[in-house]
Amino acid sequence: MKVFLLLFLVLIVVALVLAWRRGTAAREQRQLDDARAEAQRWYERLGGQVMNLHADDAAARQALADASERYNAAGGQLQQARSMRQFQLARESALEGLAYVRAARTAMGLDPGPDLPPLMSSQGAGQLTREREVTVQGHQYKAGPQPGADTPYYYPGGRVQGRPVPAGWYSTPVWKTALGAGAGVLGGMLIFDALLSPGFGDMGYGDGYQDGFQDAANDFGGDDVQAGDFGGADQGADFGSGSGGGDWGGGDFGGGDFGGDF
Repeated sequence: MKVFLLLFLVLIVVALVLAWRRGTAAREQRQLDDARAEAQRWYERLGGQVMNLHADDAAARQALADASERYNAAGGQLQQARSMRQFQLARESALEGLAYVRAARTAMGLDPGPDLPPLMSSQGAGQLTREREVTVQGHQYKAGPQPGADTPYYYPGGRVQGRPVPAGWYSTPVWKTALGAGAGVLGGMLIFDALLSPGFGDMGYGDGYQDGFQDAANDFGGDDVQAGDFGGADQGADFGSGSGGGDWGGGDFGGGDFGGDF
C-alpha cells in the first residue's frame, strides 16, 4: 500500500512539473510572438514611410537615406531573430529609422506625425535647443535644433564612445568618425567636446551629459591638450603646438571663438 501511495505521489509531482514546464514554455512563446509582432509592426510602418516619401531638400534626402539604411538593417535583424533580445534590437532599428523619417518630414515642412516610443540608445542624451558653431583645426562645425543648408545631417541622440550626444542637426556626421578607430576617434571626440561643451547651459542634455563631458576631459588629459597627451609626432603636430596650438590653445579655445562664447 505504501509503495502505491509513493508512486501516486511521484506521478502527481511529475505531472505538476510537466504542467509547469508547458505553461512556462507557452508564456515564453507568447512573449516571443509579441516581440516579433511589435518589431514587425514598426518595421512595416517604417517601410511605408521610406517607400512613399521623396524629397529635394538636401537635409530631408539625407535623413531619408539614413531611414532607408535602418529599414534594411531592421529587415535583416528580423530575418535572423530567434530571441527576445534580437527582436528588441530589430524594433530599435525600426524606431531609429522612424526618427529619421520624422526629421525628414520636419525638413520638408510636413507634420512629423505622432510621437515615437523613446529610443533605448538615446536615453539621457537630450537634444539641442539652440545653434552653435566652433572652429576645430581650421574647419567649421555647426549644430542646431533645426535642419539647414549648413546642418543637413540629423542624429537622433545616443552615446558615442560612451559620451552622450544630443539629438539635433549637424554640419557633418562626426559620430561616424568617432565610431571609427585611431586618430579618427580622437578627432571626432574633440569636435564633440568643442560643440557640446557644458558651457552652453540651454541645451537640454539630460542628467548624464555633464559626467560624460568630464570623462572626455579626463580621457584627453584634463584641461590642457598637449602634444605629449596624444603620443607621436604627427598627432603632436595636430593637437599640440603647431596648428593645434592655434586651434586648441590661445586661438579659438582661448581668447578667440570660445573665449567670448564661454
